[in-house]
Amino acid sequence: MGIEAFRYDGRHALIVGGGSGMGEALANLLLDLGAKVTVMDLVVSNRSDVTNIQMDLRDRPGIDAALAKVNGPVNAVFLCAGVADGEEGIEKTLFLGQRHLVESAIDAGMVPRGSAVAVISSVAGLGWERALPVLDEYLETPTFEAGAAWIAAHDNTATYSFAKQAFLAYTAKKAHQFLSKGIRINAILPGPTNTPLARANAEQWLGFAQDYRDNLGIPAAEPMDQAYPLAFLCSDAASYVNGINFIVDAGYVASGLTGSWDAPFIKPMMGIE
Repeated sequence: MGIEAFRYDGRHALIVGGGSGMGEALANLLLDLGAKVTVMDLVVSNRSDVTNIQMDLRDRPGIDAALAKVNGPVNAVFLCAGVADGEEGIEKTLFLGQRHLVESAIDAGMVPRGSAVAVISSVAGLGWERALPVLDEYLETPTFEAGAAWIAAHDNTATYSFAKQAFLAYTAKKAHQFLSKGIRINAILPGPTNTPLARANAEQWLGFAQDYRDNLGIPAAEPMDQAYPLAFLCSDAASYVNGINFIVDAGYVASGLTGSWDAPFIKPMMGIE
């Protein structure tokens, strides 16, 4: 098949959270690769080269209404919505709403065999494996509403890091079930990336691993640096890639894990002595 395996000609991509940042970069890339693109976001643009559907991931009936507006089957679903700690309903935006959307789309037959799902998680989700007993309990909640009730009943779970861990566990957990329907699912874990959301939380988000980047003489990632691996994961070129959590951070986590760079908190984050 050659280079055509990386392209999206004749394929329909749905980008949740595609109005800015990594999602917007991904939309631009997929258009260049030949895709038909639908963007769902709380604030939609006026761009005419994509189909724009307004949606609030905190509103379950609104998600259903947005899905009803999608024209035709979807061959690639990208779950890219992001908010920071302190945002009302963060657990719904970062996980529950996106889970409801993708599972509803699959159950409705909108995502045919041969399709794929890609999730934006974060290096903030590192260590999800050691939290798996709690995460499993959360992931077993059968509905959007049940998940929200679970969060309300458990302290310190309506957070950015818990939601990102949940999506990493979800990606691993659903790899077999989704593939039994011919659908792959994978996630990326971006390191610091120069998006509007990151700039609004610059000290914490863009300051992370600054010493590592300064030592190497490299900047924080740009949104397109994350768009490329996302597009790959849902392309035919990745047809045997399933259930992975793909770190995209210029090697910071790997260096901290092996001790080749002084990042002593990486091992504790991952539950390694």
